[in-house]
Amino acid sequence: MFTKFELSSEQKKIIKEIKKLKKERDAVIIVHNYQRPEIQEIGDILGDSLALSRAAAKTQQRVIVFCGVHFMAESAAILCPDKTVLLPELEAGCPMAEMVTAKKLHEFKKKYPGAKVVCYVNSSAEVKAASDICCTSSNATKVVQSIKDTNEIIFIPDKNLAHYTSSFTEKKIIPWNGCCPTHHRLKPEDVLKAKEAHPNATVIAHPECTPSVLALVDYVLSTEGMVRYSKETKAKEIIVCTEVGMLYRLKKENPNKNFYSPLEEMICPNMKLNTLESVLNSLEKMEHVVTVPADVREKAKRALDKMLEII
Repeated sequence: MFTKFELSSEQKKIIKEIKKLKKERDAVIIVHNYQRPEIQEIGDILGDSLALSRAAAKTQQRVIVFCGVHFMAESAAILCPDKTVLLPELEAGCPMAEMVTAKKLHEFKKKYPGAKVVCYVNSSAEVKAASDICCTSSNATKVVQSIKDTNEIIFIPDKNLAHYTSSFTEKKIIPWNGCCPTHHRLKPEDVLKAKEAHPNATVIAHPECTPSVLALVDYVLSTEGMVRYSKETKAKEIIVCTEVGMLYRLKKENPNKNFYSPLEEMICPNMKLNTLESVLNSLEKMEHVVTVPADVREKAKRALDKMLEII
């Protein structure tokens, strides 16, 4: 179960310095739901990849500090070429995004010349540029259904999200053999054990989980879907099948409800790389700046814009 978190005096001191520098730099801090609790505390905008994509496109600040992983900062740079996008930890990558490259995708597409490519936003700018349209976990079905000129869809890079999406469409989904190691780590027996320990709890899961896990849950939701559900449901106990950082926001926004992780090891080490110290350093030194070459950016932006148009 999620335990109470309190900021230390040193953390409060660093946060005060971050707020001061943020104002001086005309910066906005965008934070993904899986970040550390103390990073969530400094976020001006907190959300999933879809919410953060929208926020990046609309922000008025000159500087965007992206507390997430590299592909997310790239997306912000694609949508906001006139802004300075900073990634506090340059090593914060995404294993799933690294499972597909533009070169491999081009070769794969040759097998299915009539197919369109739907690219999960958890991918590099080059891969987005080689795709027809992007999607997130919350709008994958809408995106697939929006494609009218073909019945074949190459879905990259997450095979689990591809499988889940395929159950809501008659189109032929051709999955890429990639996955999120953190969500893939969760096994059906972990969920069954959690349900046994908390028999009155509702079980919610992210669609990046395996089909065998999703078959055991009550609701399959994006992280923002989890936020909405947790606020609206009358359930007082909820088992949350996603990265454990999600539980901090859910408990903070719903203090009278209990949230449980079925597996404490559901931790994304890359998401946890960002710290208060690295955010402060990023603002002080204006590093690390994430940029996307113009030719790649233009093609990738078309894929992102198509996604944003159908939401």
